[in-house]
Amino acid sequence: MAADRVRIEVADHVAVVSLTRADKHNALDAAMFEGIIGAADRLTREPGVRAVVLHGEGPSFCSGLDLTSMMSDPAGLPGMIDRLRAGVPTWFQRASYDWASVPAPVIAAVHGHCLGGGLQIALGADIRIAAPDARLSVMEIKWGLIPDMSITRTLPRLVGIEVAKDLTYTGRVFSGEEALRLGVVARLSEDPLAAARELAVEIAGRSPDAIRAAKRLFDEAWSGPANETLALEAELQAGLLGSPNQLAAVMAGMAKQPPEFTDPD
Repeated sequence: MAADRVRIEVADHVAVVSLTRADKHNALDAAMFEGIIGAADRLTREPGVRAVVLHGEGPSFCSGLDLTSMMSDPAGLPGMIDRLRAGVPTWFQRASYDWASVPAPVIAAVHGHCLGGGLQIALGADIRIAAPDARLSVMEIKWGLIPDMSITRTLPRLVGIEVAKDLTYTGRVFSGEEALRLGVVARLSEDPLAAARELAVEIAGRSPDAIRAAKRLFDEAWSGPANETLALEAELQAGLLGSPNQLAAVMAGMAKQPPEFTDPD
């Protein structure tokens, strides 16, 4: 069933992950959660992938939790609570948080509805590109809930704690244009999927060793103490200097030719 919800296509070092429940605006039922978690797991281990594009087919990126479907699951409410108490990260959190485990940068192309859990999945990406008229919301307060898909690791670091609280307390819907002003997304595009693909191709043309190291540097260091973050910078840089891909980048730059890189195992 999860295979019916998410499709992965890999070509020229770029993986495109498509949410395929278009008739439901890619709302999150159990199968969609499993499909997203499985896609992140596969791409964590997939050789040759240098960039990932995450998007939703049809009119929306993801409209959030399909509460009716989740509540009608045989396990029902007790099953949802069990999943919340089964360990960290929880099954729900993994749909967002697992994208940080993918070594390659993940770019979310946001259009239509990007609400609740859908927004939290997009926040799990490294970069977000949104349509100006996209509709985003931290919507859980509408249902008497809090956002619980690793939002503490994402939204406050992008917009600051005060704005994160504002968006969470009100659950208000905001546009892609406002999302850019707030810092929720990095760019706007009338065609966010095309823009995300273009950016992924650009990233895929860089040294995969350096790109992976840069992702690890920012993910691990942005909230650590100075002595640890500076040590990580030095450690990662020492591993890159003089490596085959680093020398390939230098030679290509000097010769003004496209580089030829070797992908990590």
